[in-house]
Amino acid sequence: MSSTSSSLGDRLAELRLRRNMTQEQLAERSNLSIDVVRKLEQGRRKTARLSSINALAHALDTEPSYLVGQPTTFELRTGEDSRMPSVLALRQAVSPVADLLGGDTDAEDPPSIADLRSALASTEVIRRDGRMSEIGSLLPQLIRDARTAAHAYTGADRAAANSVLAVAYQVAATTLTALGKEDAAFTAMERSFAAIQQCDDPNLETLTASTLSWVFTKQGRLADAERVALARAEQIEPSFRSAPEDLALWGILLLRAATAAVRQEKHDAVTSFLRMAKGAAASMGEDRLVYATPFGPTNTAVANVNFLVEMDRSEEAILSSRIPNLGSLPPTWRARFSVDRALAYDDLGRDKAATNALLKAEKDAPEWIRYHSTSRRLVEDLRERAPRRDAALLGLADRLGLIG
Repeated sequence: MSSTSSSLGDRLAELRLRRNMTQEQLAERSNLSIDVVRKLEQGRRKTARLSSINALAHALDTEPSYLVGQPTTFELRTGEDSRMPSVLALRQAVSPVADLLGGDTDAEDPPSIADLRSALASTEVIRRDGRMSEIGSLLPQLIRDARTAAHAYTGADRAAANSVLAVAYQVAATTLTALGKEDAAFTAMERSFAAIQQCDDPNLETLTASTLSWVFTKQGRLADAERVALARAEQIEPSFRSAPEDLALWGILLLRAATAAVRQEKHDAVTSFLRMAKGAAASMGEDRLVYATPFGPTNTAVANVNFLVEMDRSEEAILSSRIPNLGSLPPTWRARFSVDRALAYDDLGRDKAATNALLKAEKDAPEWIRYHSTSRRLVEDLRERAPRRDAALLGLADRLGLIG
């Protein structure tokens, strides 16, 4: 994947001028210092806290994904099979033209429910591993198959098909969001909500609220993200004697709300949400994977490090990053944790430690990191500051497509 043609600073300056703002006005409207705006535009800083990115995007009336130069299509890997990953194919699966024009959309025989569930389980494993191109290859067909089954079957089989379809649409939403296609992602979420009304799993509405909160967070709609997560959390609030799955679903929503809150710099709210999530995790006593999302003592500890980094408490984040049982988390969660450690080390001026943390993230999820805009910006920053040729850092930059 080649690097984007313009930097964060270039896009920031371009939009600021199109909005007829001075640097001082942009700093005031985003509640940031003029020094931050100047350094970003001049390229002296290539990274910024996500709360700052969101504030700048809001002031400039754009999506955070545009400012950070998020990848917009799938990367073709060496040896890619004939099922080429395609954003267009994913869009067509989420929004088929037959829905507008009418006609037969189900030309093929419907797959069995067992086959649908097996395909969905495989897709979720691939997603946890961060293998984006495989998701782009497999997901359109899974959505089409689930739609065909939902139309063809009746009774319990139809409800089961709609359950698979609802989750498949949510995977589509997170994938499209990762590629900066937020509007298409919202359409996928609307389709997921519709499928849930006809499904057989009462917990999928909670899962959908969690995913929608994440999509809104990536869009920069932080107040909406927090509201969606908290509204559902209030509806399902368990007691601490509840089943572990119920506690986990509630805790996941609280972490979603905390993520939106920290990017609004609502630090008291973050502390409150995290405390409740930790209480739920402690009551569970162990980590569980619930609908492809981990929750428990390990994941709340990882979330705590993320929030500390976002709150500019880098020393505390590093001290809190010795987390037992980290290997139990899926690869993409471990990689995100390593990126948080890299951000903290970068803030403390410990460039070598930051590079090592990024290399650990790449080892855990080598394809995921190529799509992760924060990691890419941090590598660019570290590369420009390197006092001499650093083979490890230059190799990482090359693998991320940042050598040009």
